[in-house]
Amino acid sequence: MEVLVCLEPGQLALEQRPEPERGASEVVARVCRVGVCGTDYHIYEGTQPFLKYPRIMGHELAVEVAEAPTGSAFKTGDLAIVNPYLSCGTCHACQKGKPNCCTRIAVLGVHRDGGMTEYISVPESNLYPAVGLNADEAAAVEFLAIGAHGIGRAGMTAAGKTLIVGAGPIGIGAAIFAGLEGAAVTLMDRDGDRLVAAAELTGAVATMVAGDRNSEAVSDATGGDGFDTVIDATGSRASMEASFAYVAHGGAYVLLGLVRDSVTFSDPEFHKREMRLLASRNALKSDFERVMAAIAAKKVPISRLITHRSTLVGAASDIARWATDKRGLIKAMIEVS
Repeated sequence: MEVLVCLEPGQLALEQRPEPERGASEVVARVCRVGVCGTDYHIYEGTQPFLKYPRIMGHELAVEVAEAPTGSAFKTGDLAIVNPYLSCGTCHACQKGKPNCCTRIAVLGVHRDGGMTEYISVPESNLYPAVGLNADEAAAVEFLAIGAHGIGRAGMTAAGKTLIVGAGPIGIGAAIFAGLEGAAVTLMDRDGDRLVAAAELTGAVATMVAGDRNSEAVSDATGGDGFDTVIDATGSRASMEASFAYVAHGGAYVLLGLVRDSVTFSDPEFHKREMRLLASRNALKSDFERVMAAIAAKKVPISRLITHRSTLVGAASDIARWATDKRGLIKAMIEVS
């Protein structure tokens, strides 16, 4: 079968490999769609933590069941969504119902080879039936679940004001699900054109172009109070540190972005606001289910989120181009079959 491999930073290559053998309690599936994530660009660029090369990227997957174990709930031909977070089930986090931050987690496309391939074998427990969804919609569930999980971490109230910093796919997902909770959403990004597109997709009530006067703009927009919830979806240390200042007294700050660096903040400012600072990692089955239900109910404009397309063969050059040229790019989708 054909696979797309990131051999080392900046180098993608098509290779031929044997089709996977089905492991115990696993399902072999034919890959239909692969969404290209910021993580994939970071792997290509060499900035993704916790990764060894070479690596088959891809964790936003819609698949069609090819071979299932005896007694499986799946049958050949079923369309399914892959939860790419493979957890051990026995560690402290797993026992507390948090497999998303399992101490021995293996994420497809990061810690082990992912879905930029024709076939993949995954644990049946990590497959969810894509009932009522098409292949594009099924492949979009995972990245939207990241944003939905972050909103759940915030514990926001419907009356709250929410600022989403970073209007890329993850930020857009967070904005959509914050809006579905009834929050008044403001988007902030450096790219004015991206902000306009993101606001149209999410129904955000306001936008802010990131710049030197961010704090003044936040103060003006909130009557000097700051935002009840701030979500950083940039993965930029500078942005993550600056966004502490945008949180209202008694508010929450959720870090969706991930950086290699240390993130620092003013302790007096943090304490006087009694701010809640939260990390948000991956997503839970309940987040996937919430996203699937929202898509099935036509509350998420999937067709408008997918702006670029490629094939497994074409992606070798397209990913390299998209890593630097993001004009008009929200979500790129690789059509494998």
